[in-house]
Amino acid sequence: MKLNELSDNPGARKARMRVGRGIGSGKGKTSARGQKGQKARNTVAVGFEGGQMPIYRRLPKRGFNNISRKEFAVLNLGRLQKAIDAKKVDSSQAITIDILVKAGVVDRHFHDGVRLLGNGELTTKVNIEVTGATKSAISAVEKTGGSVKIA
Repeated sequence: MKLNELSDNPGARKARMRVGRGIGSGKGKTSARGQKGQKARNTVAVGFEGGQMPIYRRLPKRGFNNISRKEFAVLNLGRLQKAIDAKKVDSSQAITIDILVKAGVVDRHFHDGVRLLGNGELTTKVNIEVTGATKSAISAVEKTGGSVKIA
């Protein structure tokens, strides 16, 4: 037996039916869709569930979605300390958002900026520039002798 002699078992691969290729093909004219009606057409309306109440109308709508809200990338103090320990971030110079993105500490799609949160422990003195910070994060950074600049 040779590689060029290998083949599938007969009937293992069935060619798809090509519809709308003339009456002689057996699936011409209406392409087995019958006569007229919504299902004979190419498309059905998005969200249409056959006359049943669609799911987007069945489910309750609650609350208020503020379309102009700001979404921040989150940076916890513990994550920052881990990056400093791994020498991804140099704590001797000011840490900016660009430095955090290059180091891979913050996702490069940081939306409206980076917000510093107080989760975790910071043991290194850092000077950091972020878009926002919580009171606990600011006090933790200042406790180590560093500073937080909110830009």
